[in-house]
Amino acid sequence: MPNESVTRTEEIPRNRAACSTLMVTYVDAASAPLKNTGQIRLYGKDGFDGMRNAGQLTALCLDELTAMIRPGTTTAEIDRFVFEFGMDNGAVPATLNYRGYTRSCCTSINHVVCHGIPDDKPLREGDIVNIDVTYILDGWHGDSSRMYPVGGIKRSAERLIEVTYECLMRGIAAVRPGVKTGAIGHAIQTYAESQRCSVVRDFCGHGLGRLFHDMPNILHYGNPRDGVEMRKGMIFTIEPMINLGRPHVKVLSDGWTAVTRDRSLSAQCEHSIGVTDTGCEIFTTSPAGLDRPGFAA
Repeated sequence: MPNESVTRTEEIPRNRAACSTLMVTYVDAASAPLKNTGQIRLYGKDGFDGMRNAGQLTALCLDELTAMIRPGTTTAEIDRFVFEFGMDNGAVPATLNYRGYTRSCCTSINHVVCHGIPDDKPLREGDIVNIDVTYILDGWHGDSSRMYPVGGIKRSAERLIEVTYECLMRGIAAVRPGVKTGAIGHAIQTYAESQRCSVVRDFCGHGLGRLFHDMPNILHYGNPRDGVEMRKGMIFTIEPMINLGRPHVKVLSDGWTAVTRDRSLSAQCEHSIGVTDTGCEIFTTSPAGLDRPGFAA
């Protein structure tokens, strides 16, 4: 990508009913300050190389966790492994001490939607658990999460995981230059609701790179005409949270753990991606294909 010395802007609807506008600025990541300024960074080859390395380390950690996910394992043990694996490979868990969070990953079980805090409670037969890992490697953030079955699980739980993964991949398939980010959410919402599931609206994907959370926000529902235009060099996460029941959630008193209000099962799948000339590159795919659900029909 050529080095851009000036920013580019476009106006998008903030609220269609109000007909007001929001100015969106695209900026060459190499010239942008290392803080969230509200601008959308466009990365070049170095950024994609850095994200590829960080993403693959995160994917490898999630691969290694597969053998640990069984009845009796505690989420504290999982968290310890994530920390030690990162340290052994020259990486730091991004969540550790992030805004007061004291763990190296998030472990969200059954009706926990996201941001579950690892503890000494053991996993039980029939649980499903999302493990969300972000490593900082050489300054780049590799962010991904996967669903894991604990022993044998009910078919309804298998189906939820399959639907959630398919939602993620349909959202990724919508990514290409010139298309609005609303197309991602539209693809996810349309499929989830066709499968009699619901999309959580309280959390979204986000820009990524040298910052853990950056612009733009990526909604997992919506209209293909909404959002900002995707352009080559943008890097962000897509991470739909899908519920078997209603979409409503609440955050517990610990300030982190989000759960379904109706206590229905929830699942999440996440990849970090970069927009290319014709589509996107997924940075966090599993080398062994373990990021894909493998349930028997």
